[in-house]
Amino acid sequence: MTLPLGLFLIGILTLSCLSTSIFKQQNQALAQQYIQTIKYRNLVIDLGNGVKTNAQLTLPAIGKGPFAGVVLVHGTGPNDMNETLIKNAKPFWQMAQYLTERGFVVLRYDKRGTGANHTILNTNVWGNATVNDLIHDAEKALDVLRMQPEVDPNRISIIGHSEGSIIAPRVAIDNSTKVKNIILMAAGAHNLWDILHYQVVSLPSEYAIKTLDKNHTGMISIHQIVNNPLFLNLLPFALAYY
Repeated sequence: MTLPLGLFLIGILTLSCLSTSIFKQQNQALAQQYIQTIKYRNLVIDLGNGVKTNAQLTLPAIGKGPFAGVVLVHGTGPNDMNETLIKNAKPFWQMAQYLTERGFVVLRYDKRGTGANHTILNTNVWGNATVNDLIHDAEKALDVLRMQPEVDPNRISIIGHSEGSIIAPRVAIDNSTKVKNIILMAAGAHNLWDILHYQVVSLPSEYAIKTLDKNHTGMISIHQIVNNPLFLNLLPFALAYY
């Protein structure tokens, strides 16, 4: 059985057009548009006595609220709302993303007197901050979170990291009807003086001896310090306490 060449070519062209159309439809089905899962809201928290600080809410973009809420309370030092360590290490930002994608509204805030990347914006406010001030600030953040329309005020948790693990229980005790859960990360197992001595003196010294003093001379050069971002990050952290 033979088929004229013209009809054969027409058949090939028709099949080619059909296959192209089918592949385009498949690509459109597979290449779905980006779905936003997180929304952001920038806030300014009034801490009282003329002191204000920046904060940010991350809110689920999918699902129907009200949602459970979380307040993140920083560790020691002039921490910003992300607890920025180095350029690509921002634990609180990462935690907020993770929790919000799973249905939590998360509030992060800069420590009083500080800004992004460990910047001290007001030396007087930062330098005179007491533990009671930090507890007060966490309580302010708690109240701000509970006021948000997307948040269920009866399902609020506080996550405290390091120094924040000392503050979070105090806030929960003083606000027992407002806080449902507390989560402690790197909780202090020693008294505050021993913890500060380790962070301010022992940790930078140990890092310098084991990592920078490769020739075991007991000395390190300015060049080594300048070219080691992790050690540079430890220095202002330590100097903030002197």
